[in-house]
Parts: sequence; C-alpha cells; structure tokens
Amino acid sequence: MSQKSSSARPPDPAKRPSTVQSLVRLHPYVKPALPRIVLGMVAALLAAVVALLIPLVLQLLVDGPLSSGDRSQVWPAFAVVLGLGVAEAILIGARRRLVLTPSTHVEATMRNALYAKLQDLPVAFHDRWQSGQLLSRSVSDLSLIRRWLAFGVVLLVVNVLTIVVGFVVLFSYSWVLGLVFLVASLPVFFVSFAFEKRYSVVARRSQDQVGDLATSVEESVHGIRVLKAFGRGKHSLREFAKQAEDLCGTEIEKAKAISKLWLWLLLVPDVAFALCLLGGVWLAADGQLTVGQLFAFFATATVLRWPVESIGFLLSMTFDTRTAVDRYFEVMDSENTVTDPEDPATIAEPHGRLEFKGTHFRYQDSPAQFSDLVNGVDLVVEPGETMALVGLTGSGKTTLLSLVSRLYDVTGGQVLIDGVDVRDLSREELRRHIGMAFEDATLFSASVRDNVLLGRPDLADDADEADRVMREALEIAQADFVERLPEGVDTRVGEEGLSLSGGQRQRLALARAIAARPAVLVLDDPLSALDVDTEARVEAGLRRVLASTTSLIVAHRPSTVTLADRVALLQNGTVTAVGRHSDLIASNEHYRYVISSLDDDSTTTREEVLA
Repeated sequence: MSQKSSSARPPDPAKRPSTVQSLVRLHPYVKPALPRIVLGMVAALLAAVVALLIPLVLQLLVDGPLSSGDRSQVWPAFAVVLGLGVAEAILIGARRRLVLTPSTHVEATMRNALYAKLQDLPVAFHDRWQSGQLLSRSVSDLSLIRRWLAFGVVLLVVNVLTIVVGFVVLFSYSWVLGLVFLVASLPVFFVSFAFEKRYSVVARRSQDQVGDLATSVEESVHGIRVLKAFGRGKHSLREFAKQAEDLCGTEIEKAKAISKLWLWLLLVPDVAFALCLLGGVWLAADGQLTVGQLFAFFATATVLRWPVESIGFLLSMTFDTRTAVDRYFEVMDSENTVTDPEDPATIAEPHGRLEFKGTHFRYQDSPAQFSDLVNGVDLVVEPGETMALVGLTGSGKTTLLSLVSRLYDVTGGQVLIDGVDVRDLSREELRRHIGMAFEDATLFSASVRDNVLLGRPDLADDADEADRVMREALEIAQADFVERLPEGVDTRVGEEGLSLSGGQRQRLALARAIAARPAVLVLDDPLSALDVDTEARVEAGLRRVLASTTSLIVAHRPSTVTLADRVALLQNGTVTAVGRHSDLIASNEHYRYVISSLDDDSTTTREEVLA
C-alpha cells in the first residue's frame, strides 16, 4: 500500500481562518459569475417578498369582505393571491436559471486551475500526497463548492434577509407578538454559533477520510493482479471495511450534530407559535388586534418557518464548503520549488553535452544525519556518447537521472547541458531537449499513436511526418506487436496500458522517448521486462539511435553495458570510477562485484543477433 502521507493534515482549529475568510478566497474564481449570482439573489428575495405579501392580502380579505359578508370582493382577492403565487413561482424559476450555469462555469474554472497546478508542482509534491486525496479535492470538494454557489449561499443570504423583513412585518401587525416571537427564536442563533465550532472539525475529518477511502479503492484497482496473485483480497477488504467504518462513524457524528441543530430549529418555532397563539387570542379578545391581523400574523410566521428551518442545512452546507475551500487551497498554496527562471537562457543548437558538476541531492524531509542520495557527482557525457550507470541498489542511479530533466532540483552543485545550468532554462525548453524512458513504463488511456507521439506536439499538423516518425520509433523499439492489435496504432491501450504486457509497455515507452528526437536520451533500465531475444533486437536498433544522441543509461544487466561507450560506477551516491567496460573489469574490484551481481541469461543469443 501507499507510503505517501494521506494529505496535508488540517491545521490547528485555533489557527484556521474563519468561515468568512475562507469563503472570500473564492472571489477571484467567482468574480465573473457574481452579476448573475447577485441577480439570482435579487430574484429569490423578490420571491420571498411576494410570499410575504400574500398574508397582507389575506388580512384585508378577512377584515373586509369576509367580516362584512360581501362575497363580491372574494374573487378579486383570490385573483391577487393567485397572481402573487404565479409571480413567486416565476421568480424562483428565474433564480435557478440565473445561478446554475455560472456556478458550473466556476467549478470548471477551479478544476482546470487545480489540474494545471498539479501538472506544475514538482514530483516531490506528488511523492507526499496520495492520489485519492487529490482526486477527492478535484471532484467531490469542487462539486460541493458548485452546489453551495448555486444553492447554499443564495438561499442563506436571501433567507436571512427574509427573516429580517418578516420580523419587521410581524412587528407591524403587533409589536407584542413580534417581540415574543423574536425572543423565543433567539436560541436558534446561539445554537447555530456553537454548531459551527463543532461541525467544522467533524466535516474536515470526514472529507479527509473520503480522500483516504478513494486512495484505497484506487490502489486496490491498480494492484488487483497482486492482490489476486497473493490471495490477499479478503485482507484488502478488511482494511477497506475498517476505513469505511471510520468514515461511517464520522458521518454519524456529523448527523448527530445536525440532528441537535434541527431539534432546536423545529422546537423553537413551535414554541414561538404556541406562545404567540396564546397572546394573540388574548389580544384579539381584548380588541387590541383584529382577527384579520391575527390571521395575517400567523400566515407570515408560517412563511418564515421555512427560512428559519432551512438555516440548519444551509449552515452545514456552508461549513462543508468552507472545509472544501480550505482543502482546495492547500493544494493551490503549495510551493513549487522547481520553477522557471525570470530570464531563461536558450540553447539554439543543442549538441547534447551533459555534465554533472559537484552535484548533490537529498530529499527535503530527509533527517540531517542521513547522507545525500547523490553526493558530489562529477561526470561528463560528451555529445553523441553513450554512458552507462552501474551500481548496487540504492547507489543513486535513478535519482541522478531525475536531476537531468529537473524532476527534482539539485541541492548542491550543477547539472549542465551544453554548458548551461538546467535551472537557467525554462522547463519547457529543457524537457524538449531531453527524452526519458523509465523501467516502470507508464502509458495513458489513449491510442498507441498518441502515446508514442506524446513528446512531439510539433507534428500535430503534419500527419505524414508524424506517421513516419512513429513507425521508425516503433521499429527501433521492436514494437511490431501494435500491428496485431484490433485497430493497429489507433488502438486505445487502456488505463496505464495495463491491457498490454510489461514488455509491450516498455517497448512503447522506449518508442516514445526515441520519437521525441532529444539531444539527450535518459534511459532508466527500459528493457528489464524484455526476453533475451527481443532485448537483443531492441539493442541493435538502439545502436543506430545512440550513435548520434548523447545517452545516459542505467544498466541492470551486463548486456545493457555493451551499448555504452563508457561506464560510470556509482557507490553511495558518488561516481568512483569511469572508463570502458573492459578496463573497469580489469582494474576495479567493486565494479567486478557489481557486474557479477547482475543477471544475464543468454549472452550467446544476444551476440548472434547483434553480429
């Protein structure tokens, strides 16, 4: 299972920004949609005002035609009430039409910004974060923000204003009953304040647990072959069930908090109604209040019941959204330590001279007592030269390769291409000059063609040249199996290319690196999953490519060493010897030990193919 941290854990609640401070951070994204959202609020507020006018008409009806027995005035009053009801419905429909589309655009804008940020952040960030946490932020959290913008914030603002206007109307009918209703409703506001403090903590824990659960599902799906092969499906299910149970417990805790709030939201209006009913009957009997005014008072109070009761779920939605916003900006605020220089250098005609000059690297969170993974490497690979890196596991080979394209930045010394520090180049230009293929080949859910030409966006408008480059790369990588796929090179390879074998994925990844036509080709044991004969044919094709390309290859097989002009021996993060394979074999005991520890099944067959 993943060793990544589950997320950037929530800060101390005492140090967290307030709900308003968190939500205000949405302003840059919401600004284009604000006019329509405000118009939606206006439409909703007008609908509420129309609803509050209906009791006034009913008062006039009760105190007028009904008390006098003049039935001729009933129908005009009926028409007015009907008209007000239709107007309220139209305004509610207008509110929905005004806010739904812009809120969806806000969600799309925020999701695109998050994806762009994730693409821009360094590999070190992704080493620390679980993919499920990032997925939950980009899907469920943003969906929650959209619903709040389209529904929550509009109704929260409008309902609060409706309550204020409604209380003014109640006081206009009877200041005594209005005061009773107001005092009886005050506990709602105190309970809501206490609810925020408790609910915010639980909501944050719930959303983090959703991210952890998404990570578990993703890992189980990606690792389904391993789980089945080792018969660990039930164990994985138990672990998943435990996480799901923890989430269930948190959701129940949320539900209990909401239910306590709802208890007050339902109880308080009922108590207020009862008190007002007693007082209203007494006032009406004493002649201080007409029957029509009493009727209108309770009709208005009934209209206010929904806004008061809605405060509960609108507050819970708001606090959930506040947590979603905090989680979103945890990613957006992450510092990118691998950035472009303000005034980037350029390499007009790259020759491919690669130099490591006193290069050091250690992870940012490595304990101080640990030594650097790359510790003062000095190494030069001349243009057109092929250099093999060999060393025992953990000697720093893969880490050293990652520094070339700035997947990580050096913590000391330099990496130079044609005499230019890679940190002085823009990342786009640097990676245009470098092609990489990794041992763990990753393909995308796209066609074979798109995967192979991933590094050649310049060929998008030249189909013939793109096809020629792709065919040549596939031939060198011995990836002729693509012709036997259902749709040839237009076949989609499926998620991460798992519909293909390990060797097939490696050959396509190698073809992708070759098709990029880089000045520097960096290969991290890209042939480890190939059988001996296929590896030999790939090596024969690579010899043609490597003859004119500067190449740095991590070698885990003696056969890979035969591709190299020179070999660099890494030991504890340091290059301890550089030379031809035959010379190092004769003169370096540690090199002989490293080579003897590598596995090579059939040198004879390979030599026959290469001959």
